[in-house]
Amino acid sequence: MMRIAKVELRRVRLPLVHEFQTSSHAKKYLEHILVALTSTDGAVGWGEIASPSGPFYSAETVESCWAVSRSFLAPIVLRTEWEHPSELAAALGKVRGNHFARAGFDVAAWALWSGMRGEPLASALGGSRERVEAGVSLGIEPTIDDLLAQVSSRVAEGYRRVKLKIAPGWDVLPVRAVRSAFPSVPVHVDANGAYAVSDISVFQDLDTLGLLMIEQPFAPRDLVAHATLQESLETPVCLDESVEDVADLVTALRLGAGRILNIKVSRMGGLTHAVRAHDLARSAGIPVWCGGMHEFGIGRAANVALSALPGFTLPSDVSGSDKYYARDVTTTPITCTDGFVDVPSAPGLGWDPDLDFIAAHTTDTFTS
Repeated sequence: MMRIAKVELRRVRLPLVHEFQTSSHAKKYLEHILVALTSTDGAVGWGEIASPSGPFYSAETVESCWAVSRSFLAPIVLRTEWEHPSELAAALGKVRGNHFARAGFDVAAWALWSGMRGEPLASALGGSRERVEAGVSLGIEPTIDDLLAQVSSRVAEGYRRVKLKIAPGWDVLPVRAVRSAFPSVPVHVDANGAYAVSDISVFQDLDTLGLLMIEQPFAPRDLVAHATLQESLETPVCLDESVEDVADLVTALRLGAGRILNIKVSRMGGLTHAVRAHDLARSAGIPVWCGGMHEFGIGRAANVALSALPGFTLPSDVSGSDKYYARDVTTTPITCTDGFVDVPSAPGLGWDPDLDFIAAHTTDTFTS
């Protein structure tokens, strides 16, 4: 049985190498919370709470995660004895919602457990791939020419799928320009829920452009609107924010609200729930891919491990660290070569935290 002797939280801030604009906000830096769990045997597992700073993608923020982690999640972890990470995830589930915060602790538990067993995290989750196919996510740019330049750079680097953020007023024209300039590159669009049912003509126009998928066109809870749209399109609708737990996925499948699922470790509350969503989607014949929240190397390592599972048949957002950060929080960066990221064979996460670099970029700490 496993007991945690110490919980350490670190708020870490890193600048982005390129400003990232979505339908709701722009960001020039990321502040995430790193979680370190130390067992009574002295072993350490690391996780990452990759919540946004503002309540735009979800209701959670760095501030809310910091408060919930200190006051509720850390005490639960310290008093819970567990044999498998899923048991700790069940204990953390007593805290409703707060998926991002819970995910950081769940990833740390999986990293600790697999590391102590001498097993790579991917293998512990049920993955068997030696490398995973990588896509890249591009934000809204000042001009179409700027967007084309970004796509050109990422295609030259070997990325095997390009995701374009869209918003009202920035949708059909830029996407059409990218499809015209890069006709053989798989492209999909992501609206982050910025549209209403009255905007259906936008998606009918996008439907003619040969896209891989249209991701999260409507608000998260509006599954009926997604189902109605999917009935009218050839292009698959992909759900992201709409699926926060397995029960949401069951509802979406019953309604026919989408044909593809983006599984994000943070949005689902951790690896335990992400694996369950993968298993359900796979049994239903729904392709999945692993989305990202611009994670630092700790969270990105968890994404790579998850993407090694058999149901992840589409390129995932596991792009290299250098896409976002001049230097990452791991001693060696996560790299993408010819459109693939290698799945590490070392025990645990497979990438080690750079403790000195983390300390230099820490803005606050908490130890319990």
